[in-house]
Amino acid sequence: MAAAYIHIPFCDFICYYCDFNKVFIEGQPVDEYIDLLLREIKMTMAHYRQEPIDTIYIGGGTPSSISPQQLEHLLSGIQKYLPVKSGGEFTIECNPNNLLDTTRLEVMRTYGVNRLSIGVQSFNDAVLKKIGRKHSAQDALTAIHNAHKVGFENISIDLIFRLPGQDTADFKQTLAQAIALDLPHYATYSLILERKTIFYNLQRQGRLHLPSEDAEADMYELAINEFSKHGLNQYEISNFAKPGKESKHNLMYWHNEHYFGFGAGAYGYLDRDRYHNNGPIQQYMAPLRKHKLPVFEHHLVPFSEQVEEEMFLGLRTNKGVSKQHFQDKYGYTIDEIYGDTVKNLIQRHLLVDVNGHICLTHDSRFFGNNVFAEFLLDDET
Repeated sequence: MAAAYIHIPFCDFICYYCDFNKVFIEGQPVDEYIDLLLREIKMTMAHYRQEPIDTIYIGGGTPSSISPQQLEHLLSGIQKYLPVKSGGEFTIECNPNNLLDTTRLEVMRTYGVNRLSIGVQSFNDAVLKKIGRKHSAQDALTAIHNAHKVGFENISIDLIFRLPGQDTADFKQTLAQAIALDLPHYATYSLILERKTIFYNLQRQGRLHLPSEDAEADMYELAINEFSKHGLNQYEISNFAKPGKESKHNLMYWHNEHYFGFGAGAYGYLDRDRYHNNGPIQQYMAPLRKHKLPVFEHHLVPFSEQVEEEMFLGLRTNKGVSKQHFQDKYGYTIDEIYGDTVKNLIQRHLLVDVNGHICLTHDSRFFGNNVFAEFLLDDET
């Protein structure tokens, strides 16, 4: 399994909740960034066998914010240096306001993109305005229509709940409008207040009013039930798909597999090496101008951290962690490493053992992080 994440840090606007590595696109050296990003890909892949890759995910930032010409330059370079194998998955994140005509979509199709992840967030225009989004509900519908028109079938949309000005009835309406689109994949997340975001600062000032924790739980339960009614299986805590339409790239993360990371602030994970690129754009580009890779940190992941992540990530999925796969991969059984931890969690109805897989229960999905914390190990091996 070979996968790659490619980061485009540019945005047309900055959402009030976003803490990803991003900058406002105006006045930024986008053309040079793409040139040097392709240089990073070429230099890195020169050290590996030149075989097509299984999955590519271009995220951000907002990849669709770059011009059609810049997008074509980026995708043609990826096609040259990082080709996707036949039947592989090639995803790009988009905002609806960049897809109000088909120009960018046609470029994507030409260069092998076969899956879109569109940040819709809500179908309520008032809520969208409160969170700093620049598109309307109608823009989202237009974007999805245009994507279908160009030939995209594998489309996912993101929705957020626990937003300011939102209640359960409003979120139910957004879910109904989303499900009516009959898309193969949906992701829905509860709003998290991250440091260095506008919302975090507003909360500290007492100026941000969010739905209660009970309302948040009701919205999540509503999403699980509504998606299930319409044949969309919850295969991960926040992700729902028709059978066979699960995100192959994201499953690679949750299965704790290895991947390349390209672009400003990107992480990669190869063998035991977790590496991290420089985040600020100029610091990212400076070494690449000298034909040096922009990695500023390598972390050799110890055994204890590997198995912790195997449990954290695997338990996010509905299939959970395979006891046999764990033993094959690490040479120890889960019980040998964690002793009575799993038994205790099962007794507390936080985990179940189903056909050799350790899984969260329905109720424990609502506070999964509390369960994951039970798998932290005290020592490093």
